[in-house]
Amino acid sequence: MLDFIEWFPAFLLILVRMSAFFITLPFFSYQNIPGRLKVGIALFMTWIIYFTEDWPVLEMNYEFMLLIIKEALVGLTVGLIAMILLYAIQVAGGLIDLKLGFMIANVIDPQTGTQSPLIGSYLYTFSLLFLLATNAHHLLIDGAFYSYQYIPIDQLFLPLGDEAVLDHVVTTFSTMFLIAFQMSMPIVGSIFLVDVALGMVARAVPQVNVFVVGLPLKIFLGLVMMILTMAPFFLLVQNLVETMTLTMRTLMEIYGGV
Repeated sequence: MLDFIEWFPAFLLILVRMSAFFITLPFFSYQNIPGRLKVGIALFMTWIIYFTEDWPVLEMNYEFMLLIIKEALVGLTVGLIAMILLYAIQVAGGLIDLKLGFMIANVIDPQTGTQSPLIGSYLYTFSLLFLLATNAHHLLIDGAFYSYQYIPIDQLFLPLGDEAVLDHVVTTFSTMFLIAFQMSMPIVGSIFLVDVALGMVARAVPQVNVFVVGLPLKIFLGLVMMILTMAPFFLLVQNLVETMTLTMRTLMEIYGGV
């Protein structure tokens, strides 16, 4: 009974952090992954982490409740900031849909249960397959595993109101929009040139109905440009994954005061 009282508090705190990670981490948090599997992965990770290090003996008092809240916040915020960066693909797809005229045909994303752009869902699916093919999801699990090197389990509070945390969140948002702009710029730029050309045609030959000709022309050119720029797109996805792991580690360093 004494051994159970000694090891259970630390085990519970690790389980809270791992469960919060898998609620918000990209790929692991999607609705089409069964809840039992998520709980099983969290328990498995907790079991491995508990027996890899020596944990302090904690008492289950009012400070323990603060530790539970802190562990949940660590998992939720670190996973959420990684998810925000991955949404750059959806934002890029939304910009492309806006120029191609596909914005009217939003679809339900079965992974998140929300509406998403048509091209955005297409690119997002390929990005997830690329993430799995390059074992990038292992990096996310490593981030959860090595988070205890930056944020000790017995640390009571997180510096959520610190200026460094706010600057890091703002920088993450700006980086997400910058990457989304880089992903969509080849297609959006080519469609912009088509709009300019159609405007010149409308001025030179008023008999031509550019509204009838322009929409299928832009869709055709956009799909061709998407095929031609698919290789650079995956290079940007690789850069996005590297940025995502670096952002998670930086946030954990700020939390731990490293």
